Amino acid sequence: MPDSRSSTSRTKPSRPQPRGQGSGKRVTPAPVKPGRRPAFIAVLVAVMVLVAGIVFLTIRGGDGTGQQAGAGMAHVHALGVDPQDGALYAGTHYGLFRVPEQGAATLVADRVQDFMGFTVVGANQYLASGHPGEGQAGPSSLGLIESTDGGQTWRSLSLAGEADFHSLEARHGRVYGLNSMTGAFMVSEDRRTWETRSQTPMADFAVSPEAPEVLLATTQQGVARSADGGRSFEPVPGAPVLLLVSWAEDGTIVGVDPDGAVHSSTDGGLTWQPGGNLGAAPEALTATGDGEVFAAVEGGILYSTDGGRTFTVRYSE
Repeated sequence: MPDSRSSTSRTKPSRPQPRGQGSGKRVTPAPVKPGRRPAFIAVLVAVMVLVAGIVFLTIRGGDGTGQQAGAGMAHVHALGVDPQDGALYAGTHYGLFRVPEQGAATLVADRVQDFMGFTVVGANQYLASGHPGEGQAGPSSLGLIESTDGGQTWRSLSLAGEADFHSLEARHGRVYGLNSMTGAFMVSEDRRTWETRSQTPMADFAVSPEAPEVLLATTQQGVARSADGGRSFEPVPGAPVLLLVSWAEDGTIVGVDPDGAVHSSTDGGLTWQPGGNLGAAPEALTATGDGEVFAAVEGGILYSTDGGRTFTVRYSE
């Protein structure tokens, strides 16, 4: 099963210097301390700047108003692959798009709404979050919504008006979400009731495919790791400062820094190796296994078959 992850004018942020690569030496890490939003995600190229008060993460989103039909596949927030046919889907500011290997992307069900969070659960089964489109009823933040027909229709499951998940992941029968409205990292066993695990400032997270309590988060201090289901995180010594991270089913972890430099790990995020470069700031990322990595940048989606060492253009607007 694959796993996943609006905008006005933006200024390229200053970026803190990343730490050096880890030596593999075991060091007792210090707990992550909550802090202010780091400069490296305070403003994103190709992402709307919205300040989330107590959290440092950049809110890549909008309020669901002013969306335009026919705007194209702009401002990609999340990517996912449907295991039924291997089709790539992109959750964007202007709807959910099916992205073929050739030809134009197709707006699913002609539904124009803001998909801030999006993840594939199984064949034709998706979870999402975000904001309604212009003229659509409901609260400004959708909470958790579900589709069981490939995105044709959606129903509300929980937290309508209370949550706007900018990062979502479904694994181990659970749903993990980062609520941009409160900065809370939350987990649900039944998709209706939620437990707030922590308020750790992060921009993105990834869940181990083998252990439901092991997670990685991208923080101001660099990659942080949790062994208790996201209740606490500890910085990984020598880890790079990443913006997005994805943990593939085969155990490979791929991350991208704010400038588009790719890093990977094969030991659960304890050590990292440099990879290729997207050549632009990343908007969304998913690693599906067997070396496949999809990354969205402004105006297109890039594709790698070697774990992020090299990329080709998969789709261009």
